[in-house]
Amino acid sequence: MLKHLYIRNFALIKELDIDFQSGFSVITGETGAGKSIMLGAINYLLGQRADIKSILPGADKCTIEATFGIEGYNLKSLFEENDTDFDEHECIIRREFTTSGKSRAFVNDSPANLSFLKELGYQLIDIHSQHQNLLIAKEDFQLHILDVMAQNNTLLEEYRTCFATYKQTGQELQNAKEILAQSKAEEDYLRFQLEQLEELNPKAGEDEELEEEQNELSHAEEIKSVLYKADSLFSNDSEPGGIIELLKHICQDIQSLTRVYPAVEEYAGRIDSALIELKDISGELNNLAEKVEYNPARLEEVSNRLDQLYTLEKKHDVKSAAELEAFMRELRQKLDVISNGEERIEELEKAVQEKLEKATALAEKLSKSRIKAAREVEASIGKMLTQLDIPNNRFEVRIEKSRQLTENGTDQVTFFFSANKNVDLRAISDVASGGEIARLMLALKAITSKRENLPTIIFDEIDTGVSGKVASSMANLMQEMTANSKHQVIAITHLPQIASYGTTHYRVYKEDTEEQTFSHIRELTQEERVTEIAHMLSGNEVSEAAILNAKQLLKQ
Repeated sequence: MLKHLYIRNFALIKELDIDFQSGFSVITGETGAGKSIMLGAINYLLGQRADIKSILPGADKCTIEATFGIEGYNLKSLFEENDTDFDEHECIIRREFTTSGKSRAFVNDSPANLSFLKELGYQLIDIHSQHQNLLIAKEDFQLHILDVMAQNNTLLEEYRTCFATYKQTGQELQNAKEILAQSKAEEDYLRFQLEQLEELNPKAGEDEELEEEQNELSHAEEIKSVLYKADSLFSNDSEPGGIIELLKHICQDIQSLTRVYPAVEEYAGRIDSALIELKDISGELNNLAEKVEYNPARLEEVSNRLDQLYTLEKKHDVKSAAELEAFMRELRQKLDVISNGEERIEELEKAVQEKLEKATALAEKLSKSRIKAAREVEASIGKMLTQLDIPNNRFEVRIEKSRQLTENGTDQVTFFFSANKNVDLRAISDVASGGEIARLMLALKAITSKRENLPTIIFDEIDTGVSGKVASSMANLMQEMTANSKHQVIAITHLPQIASYGTTHYRVYKEDTEEQTFSHIRELTQEERVTEIAHMLSGNEVSEAAILNAKQLLKQ
C-alpha cells in the first residue's frame, strides 16, 4: 500500500508531505486545485519519462518520493533480478530531475532504470483515470480480465514462450526455403566459380610468398653480384686492402701495445670480437650468394601464378589469397546447403509441426480456463451491477475461436451488456451511457483486484456520470474492496456521497501567495469533513441544512 508521499517543486506543488492510511480513502477539492498534479507526480514514480516543464517555475530541481508497504507481496525475486536492495516491509521509490534535463531514479536508494520502475509500479499501484473507462471496449482488456480471473499468468507465459519458438522456427523454415530456391537457381554458376577456384587452389599467405620470390628472381644477378663483391671485400686474402686482412693487422698492432700501454687491451679484444663477427657475416653472405639462382623458367611460373591469383581476387572483389580461400569454403558451404537443403527443410517442417501442436494444446488449455472464468465473471458482474442500481442488467462474455494462433492464444473475447429490460445485448463498445460504463468498470476492478493481489488502486473520478443513490452504491463497493486488509483504495471524487464513505478524507486546495499559486493537501478532521462535504452539497454558501445533510451522510 501507499504509505507516504513527498513532492517538492513539482508543477504547482512547492512541498507536499503526506501520510496515507490503509482501507478506503477519499480525496476531494475544487476543480483545478491540484488533484491531477499529484497523480501526475505518482506516474513519474511508475516510470513515466521526466519532463522539465513539470518543474515548479523558479526551481532548479524536482523531487518525488513514495514509500510503499510491500509485506506479503513476494517481490524479492524482482529486486534480485534488478540487483537492488530488498526490504521485506517497505520499498522507497524516488525520482529527481533538473531544469538541465538530468534525471535520476532510485529504489531503496539504489539507482534504477525506468523499465524497473514500470515493472515494480505494475506490482504496487493501479491508477484508474476517467479515460481508462474506454479500455473496457478493447478486446485485449476484456481478455486480460478473463486471464486475471482464471489466474493464467504461468500458463499464459508458457504459451507465449512456446508460441514465440513456433514463430521463430517457422521463420527459419521460410528462410531455408527461400535460400534453397535462390541457391538452386544459382547452382550452376556457383559450381563454375568453385571449379575455377579449386583448380587454382589458393592458399592463405601464398600471394605474399610468391611476390617475395618474384622480387628475388627478378633481381637475381644484381643480388649475386652485390653479395659476392661484399664477400670479396671482407675476406679476399690476396688483397692486402681486404677488410678482414686489415683488421687482423690492426688487432695485432694494438695487442703489441698492451705490454707498454695496458689501456688499449680492452679495444684489442673488441676489435678481435668484431673480426670474428665479420668473418661469420662474410661466410653467410657467400652462402646466400650461392643459393640465389637466376631461373627465368621459375620466374615465369611464379609470375603466371600471381597473375591468376590477382585475376580471381579482382573477379570476386577480395584482396588476398586468404580471402580467396575463404570464399572458396563459402561456395562449398552454399553448395552443401543445396545438396542437403531438402533434408534440412524436412527437419524444420517436422519441428514447426511439433511446436504448433504444443502451442495449440496450451492454447486449448487457456481457452478452457477462460470459458470457466467467463461464467464466473458473468455471475459476479451481474450481482455487482444490481448492487450498483442496474437491477435489470444482463452481462455476457462471448468467446470465439480464431483460425490462427496469436500471442494470446486462439480466443477472441467480447463483452456484451444490456442495462434494461427488453433491450438486446450489445457489445460494450456500443454502450453509450458513461454512468453505466463507469459502474461496469468499477465492478470489473472489484472482482479482479481480489485475484491480482494489487496493494493500491487509485480511482480518479470513476464516478463521472453518476450521482445520488448510485454514487453511494459505488462508494460502498469501493469500501468493500478494502475488506481484505491487503488492499488500499483511494478515490478522487467530486461527489459527497462517495466522500462520506472514506475511512480517511484528504482535501486538495490552492493557496495564493505574493510569489504565485501553490497546491496543498492535508488530512481532514471529523469536523472538517462535515464542512467539506457540506460545501460539496451546497457550494460556497454552507447552509445549516447542508451541515445536517453532511452529518447524516457521514453517520450512514
